[in-house]
Amino acid sequence: MNAPAVFTTEEIRVLEERGAKAIAGGATLMERAGAATARAAAALALASGAPLLVVAGPGNNGGDAWVAAARLRESFHRVVVHDAAGAAPRAPEARAAVARFLELGGRTVPEWPADLRPGLVIDGLFGIGLARDVEGPHAALVGRINACGAPVLSIDIPSGIASDTGRVRGVAVRATRTITFIARKCGLYTADALDHTGAIEVDELGLPPAFFEGARGTLLTPEAVRDWLAPRARHSHKGTYGTLAIVGGARGMTGAALLAGRAASLCGAGKTFVHCLADDAPAVDTGFPELMLRPLEESPGADVWVAGPGAGFDAGKKSPSPFARKILPELLERPGPLVLDADALNAIAASAPLKQALAESRPGTTVLTPHPAEAARLLGRSTQAVQDDRLAAARDLARWFRAEVVLKGAGSICASPDGTWSINTTGNPGLASGGTGDVLAGIVGALLAQGLAPRAALRLGVCLHGAAADSCVARGVGPIGLTASEVAWEA
Repeated sequence: MNAPAVFTTEEIRVLEERGAKAIAGGATLMERAGAATARAAAALALASGAPLLVVAGPGNNGGDAWVAAARLRESFHRVVVHDAAGAAPRAPEARAAVARFLELGGRTVPEWPADLRPGLVIDGLFGIGLARDVEGPHAALVGRINACGAPVLSIDIPSGIASDTGRVRGVAVRATRTITFIARKCGLYTADALDHTGAIEVDELGLPPAFFEGARGTLLTPEAVRDWLAPRARHSHKGTYGTLAIVGGARGMTGAALLAGRAASLCGAGKTFVHCLADDAPAVDTGFPELMLRPLEESPGADVWVAGPGAGFDAGKKSPSPFARKILPELLERPGPLVLDADALNAIAASAPLKQALAESRPGTTVLTPHPAEAARLLGRSTQAVQDDRLAAARDLARWFRAEVVLKGAGSICASPDGTWSINTTGNPGLASGGTGDVLAGIVGALLAQGLAPRAALRLGVCLHGAAADSCVARGVGPIGLTASEVAWEA
């Protein structure tokens, strides 16, 4: 199965323009969107027969809402339209829908009807063209929608969600379901949007599959990635599946390196060495004796390296640690795949020579696995700026450092140096606990050791990591109290 395509707002606008030309002479995109909304609303409406409240705002989103209202009235639903635009719609098909709705006895109101207990609210207030925060009367209206107690169907995107970033612009509707048109918008799958969209339905409005070919963005789903790792040949041995070395685990943080090592072994690395940096590092992981623990100077070498889990970094120190001063520069010179996580990223962010070495002269493939604060340090931005446009931050990191990158978080974003990107759909708040990032680094390292291309290894690892957390929750473990060790075992 190919990964589902996902698009930026700019790309959606191009598809809209092409689509309008392709269907000239038939039902317009607005008429099709309104009809699709009406069908979704009829399926979602409560069986009580309570009226449906349609909130119609300005712009094309409001036009879709008017078309839906007319369609629902034609099928004998009780419909009330809250006209939040205060002016006649601009689109001719929307104006025709207003006339048809009124002709059929539909009711319109200029304010939220205090006497109405709707069975469903259809949110057509703002769409993907929202360019500023929702404030004043419109913010109050969003509050009424969220507090009404009825299911909410949002048209194209919940009003108040930015379609490229997934961030709330002031306030935003919390939908029970979102029906989005033509194609998936990237802002539906990351950041704040994950708490606002409800279930997402995609309606291509009759446009042919060829319209969506060549998309630079995709969604990572278990169905899309499950065949990326080929079944193992019976005639194989541990050397077939690579040797992975993990460097980290400074004093007080050896657990981070051990978590990465355990996850790597559980995800199929043929041999896993863990080189802990602490003077008091254990000689064996008694809970997982399969790991080989050795001082770094006794390393036999490896096909793939993971650096950073628990390596230790103190930005306040006057001189860099041995890890940042000697070990990391040497690892950057190695030709094989290298996964940089946690304190390796912090050390690079604090060192202009290391940044330059990573960006300009690294001979092998690099995978970066930052959380938002680490990404901010690498980019020289604030964490808030990274979170305000997660896709842009991930793409900048991939381009600047010529690396495969995952920006971790709600709707983790993977980006490649060629500008392609993916948004992960698995995972839950149980991953918001210490050590889960170390587990992800180990998973990705293991997949690289088994021969997956770096782009595929990162994306599969991110999806598998989230799916493991989802599997834990499905069997009653977490999300509160879910541990990194449990995620590693489930993966």
